[in-house]
Amino acid sequence: MDFLERPRYVPMSRRRRIYEGKAKILYEGPEPGTLIQHFKDDATAFNNKKHAVIDGKGVLNNRISEFIFTQLNSLGVPTHFIKRLNMREQLIREVEIVPLEVVVRNVAAGSLSTRLGIPEGTALPRSIIEFYYKNDELGDPMVSEEHITAFGWASPQDIDDIMALAIRVNDFLSGLFLGVGIRLVDFKIEFGRLWEGDMMRIVLADEISPDSCRLWDQSSGEKLDKDRFRRDLGGMLEAYQEVARRLGILNDNERNQTTGPTLVQ
Repeated sequence: MDFLERPRYVPMSRRRRIYEGKAKILYEGPEPGTLIQHFKDDATAFNNKKHAVIDGKGVLNNRISEFIFTQLNSLGVPTHFIKRLNMREQLIREVEIVPLEVVVRNVAAGSLSTRLGIPEGTALPRSIIEFYYKNDELGDPMVSEEHITAFGWASPQDIDDIMALAIRVNDFLSGLFLGVGIRLVDFKIEFGRLWEGDMMRIVLADEISPDSCRLWDQSSGEKLDKDRFRRDLGGMLEAYQEVARRLGILNDNERNQTTGPTLVQ
């Protein structure tokens, strides 16, 4: 299939739902080996113990994630992303998700500060990569490479590929956000196995957005990410809009229309 061609549009009511998570829904794609990723407006924290619906959040995350994944694709970083379909949806390659959340930390914040008693905002001696087992019922516990290989979640080669890609993504994102006055504190990414015949490769999957990154204004330290929701700071949508504006993917007219968007083809 030529993925640059316009895929046939199937109304949501007629699609087969493959999976629904806290922030996204995956539907069967228009061609074998593809899926449609739909971004919801749901905001969750603490493994869904805190929940709200923020009108327009899904639109912003879709646009921001599209922008970042497109850039990564152009740099040769393998991802599942093909193209954005409309305000809330992307066409992606179907992958076998590795059951790990990979967290890259540049600055002490969140659970790292709590666990190790390091004040938030402290620059780390070097970037740190952590692994968490994807299991909401267990609270996504932190695991070691020993756990990962012992339980067969990923092979040693998979881990090497994941860490190499995570470092490349961190280098790119750090420079991207620094260029628009934002400090990349940390971020969470996921990976999948993309099968092409008998060949398998590890690719970046899921999304990269203010939902999955800690982003602080370089000058003021103002939080421009989901911590605004986690910590009851308010202004979550406005913060996401500001990130999109700085990245050059949201103009002032769109900014005023983000709340309560309608789906477009």
